[in-house]
Amino acid sequence: MKTRYLNARIYRGGKFEEGSLLVEEGRFAADAPGAAADRTVDLEGRHVVPGLVDVHVHLREPGFPHKETIATGTAAAARGGYTTVCPMPNLDPAPDTPEHLRVQTELIRRDAAVRVLPYASITVGQRGCGELVDFAALAPEVVGFSDDGRGVQSAVLMEEAMRRAAAVGKPIVAHCEADELLRGGYIHDGGYCREHGHRGICSESEWRQVERDIALAEKTGCRYHVCHVSTKESVELVRRAKARGLRVSCETAPHYLLLCDDDLQEEGRFKMNPPLRSRADRDALLAGIADGTVEVIATDHAPHTAEEKNRGLAGSAMGIVGLECAFPLLYKYLVLPGCITLERLVELMSVNPRRIFGLGGGLEPGQEADFTVLDLAAQYEIDPSTFRSKGRATPFAGWPVQGRAAMTVVGGETVYEFTVRNS
Repeated sequence: MKTRYLNARIYRGGKFEEGSLLVEEGRFAADAPGAAADRTVDLEGRHVVPGLVDVHVHLREPGFPHKETIATGTAAAARGGYTTVCPMPNLDPAPDTPEHLRVQTELIRRDAAVRVLPYASITVGQRGCGELVDFAALAPEVVGFSDDGRGVQSAVLMEEAMRRAAAVGKPIVAHCEADELLRGGYIHDGGYCREHGHRGICSESEWRQVERDIALAEKTGCRYHVCHVSTKESVELVRRAKARGLRVSCETAPHYLLLCDDDLQEEGRFKMNPPLRSRADRDALLAGIADGTVEVIATDHAPHTAEEKNRGLAGSAMGIVGLECAFPLLYKYLVLPGCITLERLVELMSVNPRRIFGLGGGLEPGQEADFTVLDLAAQYEIDPSTFRSKGRATPFAGWPVQGRAAMTVVGGETVYEFTVRNS
């Protein structure tokens, strides 16, 4: 069957142009005026972009289906406009052997609404120490290797991990956190922390490992990607590494771009790891996405149960959800005020993660028909009660936003379409 999508503003070559798209057998086909189609869909002038990609999510299955499942997490992704997500390995069992990974991939094949490309762990048991996994055995089935949730503590172990990852052509995707610098902290070691009697996490706990790992990446030639960068020092370290031509990239998340520790409240929905940092850190991250140092925005979608998130800043679990509100927040608060262009946002949320992680994709003939239709006029408030994710904890509840995914298409199949019922 051939389907033509008419009256669209299509992202091609770094800009939007008016046109139509023809999809046949799950792929884009060459379109021409008057060419036959079995079905037409009028997009009414909406914007079409290559499907959004989130390279940092937690789908919690196998092991923790009370928090999230493959089905609920990918339904949330589809609603948010994502056609591809990459789940982190803090699971039970951790994907540290082909047999353990198979438990996860079988669930993905059965239940996923969008493309799901998992990570394998770096260490056995995803402990951040001890024994390395068999990189060669796991590489064909994973997008990369990460111990997200834990930093790899030993420089010797990380260097060997990088050598093995480089040998199989996969990136190391690092959660950077030095355990000896944590000292029981759970929010940023800043003004709010001191004024309210909390324990702080210093910025050095992040950037010190970023500094170490960049040196190791230069030594080993490994493709190295830093997870959820939150400090100004980390941004500058990545900027310098890129200036030297190293194969280094990084991501940040919407909450680090739109919030800082001045915005903290005594609620678990403001608690995540790394924590909300200072205003100066936020400004450095905004400068990083503007100048290309920070190439990816990922959500670090991390659902927990309501009970786990209702224990205040000190007692709640780390993590917030983000798949269903990332694009409208960033469009409203970064694009509309002129901080970045819509085209740059598309690069950060689709084009760059596809390039960095070798995922392919685009809106050209022959490519898989994964795309997102954006309604940039839609205005509403973030309402967690409508989320398809099991998680509800977000610091953005009640925020007015603009823009939404009107349609999400994966392999030519519509996996989400906005209706008033889903608003």
